[in-house]
Amino acid sequence: MVANNNYFIYNAFIVNEGKIFLGDVLIQQGKIANVYKERSPIVDICMENDTMFVDASNKYLLPGVIDSHVHFREPGLTHKGSFVSESKAALAGGVTSIMDMPNTIPQTTSINEWKNKTQLATNKMYTNYAFYIAASDTNLEELNQIDTKQVCGIKLFMGSSTGNMLVSDSRVLEEIVKHHKVPLVAHCEDENMIKEQIEKMKSIYGENIPIDKHPLIRSEEACFISSEKLVQLAQKYNTQVHILHISTEKELSLFSKKYPQITGEVCVAYLFFDQSQYEQLGTKIKCNPAIKTKNDQTALIRALSEETIYTIASDHAPHTAAEKDNTYLKAPSGIPMVQHTLPLMLELYNQKQIKLQTIVEKMCHAPARLFQIEKRGFIRKDYFADLVLVDIRENHRVTPESIYYQCGWSPFEQKEIHARIEKTFVNGILAYDQGNFVKKPTGKPLYFDR
Repeated sequence: MVANNNYFIYNAFIVNEGKIFLGDVLIQQGKIANVYKERSPIVDICMENDTMFVDASNKYLLPGVIDSHVHFREPGLTHKGSFVSESKAALAGGVTSIMDMPNTIPQTTSINEWKNKTQLATNKMYTNYAFYIAASDTNLEELNQIDTKQVCGIKLFMGSSTGNMLVSDSRVLEEIVKHHKVPLVAHCEDENMIKEQIEKMKSIYGENIPIDKHPLIRSEEACFISSEKLVQLAQKYNTQVHILHISTEKELSLFSKKYPQITGEVCVAYLFFDQSQYEQLGTKIKCNPAIKTKNDQTALIRALSEETIYTIASDHAPHTAAEKDNTYLKAPSGIPMVQHTLPLMLELYNQKQIKLQTIVEKMCHAPARLFQIEKRGFIRKDYFADLVLVDIRENHRVTPESIYYQCGWSPFEQKEIHARIEKTFVNGILAYDQGNFVKKPTGKPLYFDR
């Protein structure tokens, strides 16, 4: 631990803004003091006496991942996860900033609950953090009073949710799309279609619906109809909307360069699993929207390189093993992911399915631009030193012992990943170093340049 957070990371392959180059980064008092694209003699670099040297030879230095879609479960669901446990897992995965969703207990549907949640996170988060406020049929006035500098976005549920967070009133939906002041992110599945399919399956199987029927219940068409409805509204009013966890090839047709303000997110589970794996993994991979066909998986991976998909996120949603080990209707939806998102994307790089520059664009630069995050997401002078050093040649196996989630399990257990997160810097602090964590939480609230 260096008192003033001064580091000189040298001889790294730096991946930033579409380029990979050999260089050095000087960190002073929590920020990037300079980026050296050509090796300079050490005597020519102005650094403090307490500077710690980090040899990054044969390793890659990336901006810290900004995961704009997580469920850390606090408050109210801390038997599944907490700010402390899940932010430490994120650090181990190279994630330096997160944006947490509103479906906790109580739900974050008011400015007062948002303030309470933000206060609760103080001194608990190892990553930087921000929180969404959920839209509902009854909180338009609250949404109009959002602090645009501190609230990351509005979460819009157009498919099954809990409590009162489902927006079902078309008039309210149109007002939200027309007038929102912060980024609008949306879970798009048609509620009525889902209910109809559940009843249909119950008529056949009773309460014991097989897990492999999940992609039929939460179908391609349910996703497309809901996403299309929102896209058409955004086009009508020429406003921004970001559709979360795209799971089908068909939905990709909704995005075009003609409407750059309408963007989509893919979550890593949809890039690694397909419906054939329900037989082996069962409800462990039950998530909403459902994991669908191999063709969908292939199309989503291809869409990243074709620039159809704007961001990559985790949709980290931990549940206890006991909760997941249940029948289809009783097992909750969600997969713990945040520790393994970047390593899995590096696995796709090693399989020659995606470029390193694309990974950094979708996981670091694009979230920073979309949400207008102040001085994060890029390796630039005077930006906060949120950085991750990765070894793309060192293999590791996902084991229960290596998992930092409070829930203690992952659907990727025993998977061999051909990349390893070595060090993670948050606000210039070496917060994670080869299995060792800084003693005190290092995260700060995110602020937005709006």
